[in-house]
Amino acid sequence: MTVTATTRGAASSAAWADALLLSFAQAGYIRSEPAILQPAEPFLDLSGEGIRKSLYLTTDASGEDLCLRPDLTIPVARDYLASPEAGKPAGFSYLGPVFRYRGGQPSEFLQAGIESFGRQDRAAADAEMLALALEATAAFGLTDVEIRTGDVALFNALIETLGLYPVWRRRLIKDFNRKVNLTEDIERLTLSGGPGGNEYQGVLAALAGSDRKAALALVTDLMSIAGTTNVGGRTVAEIADRFLEQSTLKAGALPRDAIATIKRFLSIAGEPDEAIAQLRALAEDARLDLSGAIDELERRVGFMAARGIDTSKTRFSTSFGRGLDYYTGFEFELHARGNGTEPLVAGGRYDGLMTQLGSAEPIPAVGFSIWIETLTQHGKPLGGGKA
Repeated sequence: MTVTATTRGAASSAAWADALLLSFAQAGYIRSEPAILQPAEPFLDLSGEGIRKSLYLTTDASGEDLCLRPDLTIPVARDYLASPEAGKPAGFSYLGPVFRYRGGQPSEFLQAGIESFGRQDRAAADAEMLALALEATAAFGLTDVEIRTGDVALFNALIETLGLYPVWRRRLIKDFNRKVNLTEDIERLTLSGGPGGNEYQGVLAALAGSDRKAALALVTDLMSIAGTTNVGGRTVAEIADRFLEQSTLKAGALPRDAIATIKRFLSIAGEPDEAIAQLRALAEDARLDLSGAIDELERRVGFMAARGIDTSKTRFSTSFGRGLDYYTGFEFELHARGNGTEPLVAGGRYDGLMTQLGSAEPIPAVGFSIWIETLTQHGKPLGGGKA
């Protein structure tokens, strides 16, 4: 067999990745090896239908939709929930191929990472994830990386304290999680008084002031009369949510003072200590109780410093998010200096995932994924030249 530069690069990546797994094992994270073929439903439910075009799907004899795993977080979490360790503190590491259509790039690529379940000391666990992620990039010869962090729990706390309509809360949180430009969305909806068009004015009028249960009942009745269970691939629940949202937006625009507060919140960025001071000032000026979420951020920053992380070189932004609905708190990405597009490592806290995957009780969870291919491109062996 001819040994090519590509072959040597793949071998080098595998050797580095194996060294990573050894270091993770020494830190107490045991190897997890989930099945490559996974149920498609959890990925579609938790990442949105938008991921469907990136999945490699098939169907088994019973009609269940299956897919080649597009990442390893959900498969590792499912295996943990099916194990005797479910509900107990446990940490896992992984290394293996994942499969995702990426438009001109290889659809099969290596992913490594860590998932930590069941730890109640959330701030300390968050800081440990970031510290281990930095150790991973250092193992690839990258010791000076951009550290970008955020915290979706802060945004959720802000929205909950503003006293908005439930539909507004859901919409804004969804926009934040999906990386929609909130400022533009708020302006568009406020200036237009909500989505335009009058095709469904009768339905919208009937739903004015209704709650989600009533909206679901009405839409279910209407679709039963029409003899259908979905429209354009949307379920009854999704259609009900959409109608309820439009009804609420027609009934009342987002208050101007809420808009100003959200914009001020989303403009906060910089070193963590500076951001914390700005957040406390905002909460005091707007008379909002955000102390719980801000205190948790401050505890996390303290644990990061205790781990040897220079927090002055860490960028915190209230508008930072990773674009996945299941994150519930701390989020972060590590980037190569001067390359702001693809992250080398990314992760965060996702406490809500376990109940969405079937756990009867909430289980704290935090972790990160490493893109071996990207690290190899930007890194270099500690002993010498470019990979």
